[in-house]
Amino acid sequence: MQILLRLLRPHWPVLALGLVLGLIANAANLAAPLATKRIIDTLGDGGALAGPITLLLGLVVVGAVIGLWQWILMGTLAEQVVLDARVSVIQRYFRARLAELTGRPAGELVTRVTADPGLLHAASSSIVGLINAGLAFIATLVLMGTLDLVLLACTLGAVLVIGVVMAVLLPTISRAQKAAQDAVGELGGELEGTLRAMRTVKASRAETRQEAKIEDDARRAAAHNVRAAKRAAWVWTVAWSGISFSVIAVLGVGAWRADAGLLEVSSLIAFLLYAFQLMGPIGELTQNVTALQSGIAAARRISEVYAMNEETSTPRATRSQPEAPVLAMRDVTLRYGETEALKSINLDISRRGHTAIVGPSGAGKTSLFSLILRFLDPQEGDILLHGRSYEDLTHEEIRDHLAYVEQEAPVVPGTIRENLLLSQPEAGEADLWDVLDRVILRDKVAGMAEGLDSPISGAELSGGERQRIALARALLRSPSVLLLDEATAQVDALTEAALHRCVREKASESAVVTIAHRLSTVIDADRIIVLQDGRVRAEGTHESLLASDDLYRGLIEALRIATPTPV
Repeated sequence: MQILLRLLRPHWPVLALGLVLGLIANAANLAAPLATKRIIDTLGDGGALAGPITLLLGLVVVGAVIGLWQWILMGTLAEQVVLDARVSVIQRYFRARLAELTGRPAGELVTRVTADPGLLHAASSSIVGLINAGLAFIATLVLMGTLDLVLLACTLGAVLVIGVVMAVLLPTISRAQKAAQDAVGELGGELEGTLRAMRTVKASRAETRQEAKIEDDARRAAAHNVRAAKRAAWVWTVAWSGISFSVIAVLGVGAWRADAGLLEVSSLIAFLLYAFQLMGPIGELTQNVTALQSGIAAARRISEVYAMNEETSTPRATRSQPEAPVLAMRDVTLRYGETEALKSINLDISRRGHTAIVGPSGAGKTSLFSLILRFLDPQEGDILLHGRSYEDLTHEEIRDHLAYVEQEAPVVPGTIRENLLLSQPEAGEADLWDVLDRVILRDKVAGMAEGLDSPISGAELSGGERQRIALARALLRSPSVLLLDEATAQVDALTEAALHRCVREKASESAVVTIAHRLSTVIDADRIIVLQDGRVRAEGTHESLLASDDLYRGLIEALRIATPTPV
């Protein structure tokens, strides 16, 4: 409810107007049975019917017009609340710490933007609906009491029984809706991951197995949704059946009282009209409570997104030190739970030059990059950028000096131009063609029908070409430090040689730090750092480490087998 009320808070004026319109529409509807009674009484007295009939018609028209206005108003409000919820979740995703996002399936995260906020559509107007229906319910009972207290007592007894049964059934709707949404989220995560790995799935002849697994997830989601639908159906059936039985009972008692001369026929007809009209508020109460339960289930899942830890920093005004290394680590220790990924790392990265980081799997190479990019913060020690502590800088200030190319080199949805401008929106047309030329992609892009405006999704780009687009995007920034998780891993030997020339040119003017997976990267580096078990084991040039470090010699032999040295 707190999440739902938080989303509704900016829209209180619209909610208030919707409430007023609902009250006016209810008042017109409540007056209609009394106007009907007046027509019957006038008919019995032999009076003129024009006035009562005109009044009844006017009440019907006013109720319809006001009801239509409220319906449109609340429908528009509901869409705005859904939009606000989606925007707030999207904003939280982009502000969250990276570990909060990478620890969850991407498809499940997408579901919390698409499907979950959609359940708030009906819930957003349910509060107004509950108030309107509640007041209409009370007003209807009061007017019924003015007509006959005995029939009112019969009606209240039936309503009490229905209310107790519904109070037992309603909480189960929220639990069923929450389970259904969780199941849909799991289905989205499983399907998204499988689609991304479809080449591997087909190559492994695992289509049937993966298809069966995802179908099981879909059936489980369907089962939860069916269970939720059954819960809602029970509530509706109990509500409407109870109302129908109560109307029949009231009709029987009313007919007996009218036959005994204890009740006028016109009053009985008006009471029955109110009894039938009472079905509206009760049905609306049930519908709005059901919608509210679904909305609360969705809000509970949205609140889990709000609970994600955000990237926070409290910068202090400090000055850069001109002679300091561009990057430095001082006794840095990083832990994942009880496991130490990096231990007492001391490291200086010069303002120019190419530094390669090597080490066996699990040595801490990726963790080191995560600290540099401030995806993670160390538990001990300090990281310095141009002599300024990371603690004195915002995440944006730190990343403004860095450019990063992942090993998988993902591209974002959009055109080639949009991908390149992602890191440097102010770059001009000439800058884009220049950087494509540097990564050996100019001719490829120029040969496309739409050139730079070719959509990535439709472009016939190999994995290596996508990797080069990611490298071009990073080079366009002219960063102080270029971080490469082996940007030449998927290219041919000739292209690799050209890209290494590009990296050497970049290293002559700024710092390049590479996680090395290929022999050519190691040989080209000005300085090599060897990591083992989260510690800096050794550092130096290729020749010095080859002569002095057994682990490095073993790594080089493995790289030599895995990757032939370019001629």
